[in-house]
Order: sequence, then C-alpha cells, then structure tokens
Amino acid sequence: MRSAAIGLALTLAAVTGTSSLMPPSAAEAAARKTAFGGGEILWDSFGVPHVYAKTEAGAFYGFGYAQAQNHGDILLHMYGESRAKAAEYWGEKFAKQDRWLIANGVPQRAAQWYKLQTPQMRQDLDAFAAGINAYAEAHRDKIDPEVLQVLPVKGVDVIAHAHRLMNFLYIASDRRVLVEPKTNEAGGSNAWAVAPSRSASGHSMLLANPHLPWAPSLLTYMEAQINAPGLSVYGATQVGLPVLRFAFNKDLGFTNTVNTMLGYTSYALTLKNGGYLFDGKVRPFRTETKSFKVRQPDGSMKTETFTQRYAVQGPVFDLPGGKMTVALKVAGLDRPGVLQQYLDMGKAHDWATFSKALREMQVVMFNIVYADRDGHILYLDNGLLPKHESGDVAYWSKPVPGDTSKTLWSGLHSFDEMPKVLDPVSGFVQNANDPPWLSTWPRQLDPKAFPAYVAPIGPESQRAQMSVKLLADGPKLSFDDFVARKLTTRSLMADRLIPALAQAAEGNTDPDVRQAIALLSQWDHRFEPDSRGALLFETWAAIFAPDNFKDQSNYAVKWTPDDPLETPRGLKDPAAAVAMLKQAVAKTKELYGAIDRPFGEVSRFHIGDVDLPGNGGFGNTGVFRTITWGKMKNGERTPLHGETWVSMVEFGTPMKAVGLMSYGNSSQPGSPHRGDQLKYLSDKTFRTLWLDRGEVEKHLEDTTPF
Repeated sequence: MRSAAIGLALTLAAVTGTSSLMPPSAAEAAARKTAFGGGEILWDSFGVPHVYAKTEAGAFYGFGYAQAQNHGDILLHMYGESRAKAAEYWGEKFAKQDRWLIANGVPQRAAQWYKLQTPQMRQDLDAFAAGINAYAEAHRDKIDPEVLQVLPVKGVDVIAHAHRLMNFLYIASDRRVLVEPKTNEAGGSNAWAVAPSRSASGHSMLLANPHLPWAPSLLTYMEAQINAPGLSVYGATQVGLPVLRFAFNKDLGFTNTVNTMLGYTSYALTLKNGGYLFDGKVRPFRTETKSFKVRQPDGSMKTETFTQRYAVQGPVFDLPGGKMTVALKVAGLDRPGVLQQYLDMGKAHDWATFSKALREMQVVMFNIVYADRDGHILYLDNGLLPKHESGDVAYWSKPVPGDTSKTLWSGLHSFDEMPKVLDPVSGFVQNANDPPWLSTWPRQLDPKAFPAYVAPIGPESQRAQMSVKLLADGPKLSFDDFVARKLTTRSLMADRLIPALAQAAEGNTDPDVRQAIALLSQWDHRFEPDSRGALLFETWAAIFAPDNFKDQSNYAVKWTPDDPLETPRGLKDPAAAVAMLKQAVAKTKELYGAIDRPFGEVSRFHIGDVDLPGNGGFGNTGVFRTITWGKMKNGERTPLHGETWVSMVEFGTPMKAVGLMSYGNSSQPGSPHRGDQLKYLSDKTFRTLWLDRGEVEKHLEDTTPF
C-alpha cells in the first residue's frame, strides 16, 4: 500500500503554497487532518482514482493528489503556462503565448476571481493545490525536472488555468483572434439523452462522448470518482480542472459538446492621429506598460517590455502582416464562477436543482445534454452570448467595424433566451457539434424564433445526421441497443454516394476503375480493421469533398434545411466523380501500397508497447464513432483526436454504467495506465464502471490515505 504518511510531506507550508521536502511534524499532521478531514484514494486496476473524503475540501485535495500522480508533467506545465510564465520557465518559444495572456489580463483577473469565490470554494481550490504539492513533494523523482520549478501550486493557479482554458482557448484563442477566425481549438463531441418513452426499460439513458486530441495537452481527460458529504459523482474532466465536466451521480448526469457560440467580438479599428476613430471622433488609446521574463539558452533571464493599447472595446492587437488593427471584447470576464457551476451541477439530484445551477450562467460555452432518473432529458445551447441589434453568425465571426458604438455590445442573453429542448415528444435529444435546430427529430426549434447570430442554420454535418438517425430509427432502445448504436462505424457518406458512383462507372473499361468499383461494391461501408474498401473510399471522399470532407460543390443536391437528414446527396458530374476515383486509386496505392489493404493494418491504436488494429473514421464522412487519423508515419497512422472519454449510463435500479478512456487514465511516462484501455477500443467493448465501494475494492490496485 502507498502510504501518505511516508513522504507526502504535506506540511502546513504545502497547504499555504510553500515547498518543503521534510515529512510533517505531529503538529503539522494534525493541521492537515483538520484542513482536509482525512480520507483515502482507492486506485482501481485501470488507474482510476476513487476519492473518499470526510469533507468537500478533502475531496478536492484527494483529486489534486490523484491528478498529479496520473498527469503530473502536463499538469504542472499547464499551470506554468496559465501563470503567463512559460517563457520564464522554458524559453522563447512560449513568449507569444505569455504576451497574449498578459495583454488580456489573465494573471490579474485570476487573482481577482480567486478573491470572489465563496469561502468554501477558496478552501476547495487551496486543497486541490495542496494535493498536487503533496504528491510532487513525495515523488519528485517521478516528475519531469523541467516542471518542478512551477511548484508550489496555489489555489489562484487553478483559477488562472480555468480562466485561460475557458475564455482564452475555447472562446478567444490567439490563433482564432489574430490568425484565422474559423480555428477550432476545442475539438468535437457526441452526446445523447434518451427519455423513458424511447427506452425499452422505461429508464433514461445518457451518452457522454467528447472527441479531443490524443497527444498529452491541456485538453487531456482524466476519469475519476469523487465522494464527500453532499457530493458523489463519477466522470471525467480536463486535467488541471478540479471539478468533473462530464459527470453523473445515482440520480442524474450531464455532458458537454462544443457549440457554435460566438463569445467574443473582434473590432476593426480605423487609426488616426495616434488614436482611433469612434463615433466620428478621434480617441486616444489608453496604454499600460507590461513585461515578462524570457529564459535564454544560457539560463539567464531577459525582460521583455511592451506597451499594451486599449480601445473602448478592449485590448488592441495588430494582425500579422499589418493588415488590420483590432480591439477584442470577450464575454464572461465578469463571470468567475465556472468551477462553482460545474460543482453545483454535479451536486444536484433532480431537475429543479440542476436547472438552478444552469441559471448561474457561468459556463462560457458548450452545449449541455442532460438526463435524470425522473425521466427528464435536456438539450441546451449553453453559453455567454452577446446581444446584438442585427447581423448573423458569418458577420460576427469576422472583425466588425470598430469606429461606431452601434457594434459595441454590452448585454448577454439570459438562460431563458437560449435555444433548448426539454422532454421532447420524440423521446431523445442529441448533439454532434451541430447547430441546435436538429437537437431532436421531428424538429422542435425554429431558427426564425431566434436572432440570426445565435447559430448558423446549417449545413448539418453527416455525423450529426447519422446521430439523429441512430436515435430516431427503429423500436425502443434497450441499453444494449444504445451501446451498439454508439459503436457503429458505418459511413453515411458512403451509403449515399457509392451506389451513385457505381452507376456512373457502368461500362467503364479502365481496369483501375473497374477494380475500384468492384472493391467498393463489396464493402459494407464500415470502418473496421478487416474492411478492404475503407481506405480507398476515404481517399476518394477527400478528393470529392475537400476541406475535411465538408465541401459540397461536387454533390448533385447540397444540404438544405428542407431535407436536413437526406442531403447532401448525388453526383453533380458523374464522369468527374469517376475520374476522381481513378485519381484515388493512384493515391491509395501511394499511401498504403494497395487499394484493398485492410483498414486496421495501417490505422493503428498504438501507444508505447500497445499496438492494435484500429476502427472508426472521420466524422465528416458520416461516421458516428469518430477517429481523426493522422498522416502515415513509419508504416502506420494513429489517431490525432476522436474517441476519448466515453460513458453510457442507464438510470435504473441497479444503475448500468459502462465507459472507456481510450488512451488510458495516465499520461505519465512509464505508467501502466498509458494505453492500457486500447484493447477495449480495438475490440469495440467498454469497461464496467465501478461505482460502489465494494466493486472498487474487488478491483483494487492501490490505496493512498490522506
């Protein structure tokens, strides 16, 4: 057993944020027990921490300790970055990032937000930080020496990281604001909620299924169970956050998907006489001198100083190449309670309490999909959306005129004004990063009832269409049906286009075309390890529909809101499509060696010593089981993003819960839980999630008392 008393070194200094390698004295041990109430972490055989604490702060402490054990390297690196001190710690390559965070006031605002937390939440944040410090002090040899300089972590660092992640990565990253407005830093996700009326058992069911990068980063997920008085939740969150964002308890559950929320506005300024035009007058910029340190190759420090300009809208930036000067206004900079809201959501046990938490409106974006034991289900297009007098999503996605107060928003839409579907007659809600309008079928939401800037009308992705079809078609769903439909690798795009392509190639005498059509006609349109037509179709589809399979110019019928589940379809130019197939044959041979290479021979689930055949495909080809495959390297390709955390629950008695953390529950080098769940992913199976303490103890790997 791992003993916290030996080497935890949780002195009072660790609680308050100073570092020590000395074991705690009797007085310090007593203070620790008073601060955190005592508890333990039961580690199951998949490296999932089940935290049992006597106080809420104790649960946060245990979770912090667990995150440091499973993800210490990336955890400390992220906190160093969120302090805007990454260049000071690790050199010049982080200078632009630090400058971005400093220019937007993240460090100062984090300090303000920390003070604005409730006394209980401040205690929780300090406890989470203390848990991180305790693990690091006891196991410094297991953490990358480069990140140890970030220690000790403080509660304000936790707030700073959440602030950076939510407001300046998801909402307004530097790439999105300064380089390309269409940049998606947030990835994608699937979510389902099924009501008793659509369920064979008469119980609600919920799917949580985010798709984020597989490479360790600030978007890496961790699975955990947290137990304390008034709190008992199971689920996952991004490393560095002290609360579960994808969670369920015995009575309800919720998940998130990335939505189209425009939570920032970029204003194109008209420069004049050293200032900028606004409502017909020249205004001077307000300026502040900012600085940060940059570590040099020889280890010395250089201080970089810059003058940050501010317009009436917010901080001012010059776009690369001098093409434009913009001011930035970000929603939610007055909303410090994102962690509190997620905690309140996890504490809820009925719809009334959960909806009260939703009305806090502190979560800056993300669709929220919900189900509970009482039979309620919800889709909510959640987020902090600025109110505008006019304009649509396309207009507000780009820099708007900054020389007039007409574009300067001040208010945000309320909870009641956001699109939502509660307990629809259809018996289900879904989201696959699509706009809210097809959150159930038949449609319940009318885009015309909302401002045009709320969300685009379309096009609806073929993954989202497949999501709707999987829930809407057939008899009532048993839990086994629910799981099986989640696992399908069938391509809706292939269903629509291969018959038309085969018809277009009838009578064609080119041997490459004939061989290709024969292969595609025999394929079942699924991306499975033994599929021999999948690689060829994927290659052709990328030519036919460029821009990540989204371009519709080669379809006979483009997507239309009048027929949202059967479009796009058909071949606009059948002969051109066949010519593309000829091109795809050559490209497939070049990439994979043959057009009929089994999909799983080159598409691999490979982490460390675990190397298994892959399944699943690109979401924009209409595959619900989404894997975004990287480029060929060393004879294989591996996932860039896709299936990460999956949980599927049914709120019956007993409760059914299965799940998977695809890449494993630890990113630490040498951990046995880095890649240990790939076999389930390859086999298209799930783990039973151990919810009761008795079940956990049957599969116990280790225990950490605290």
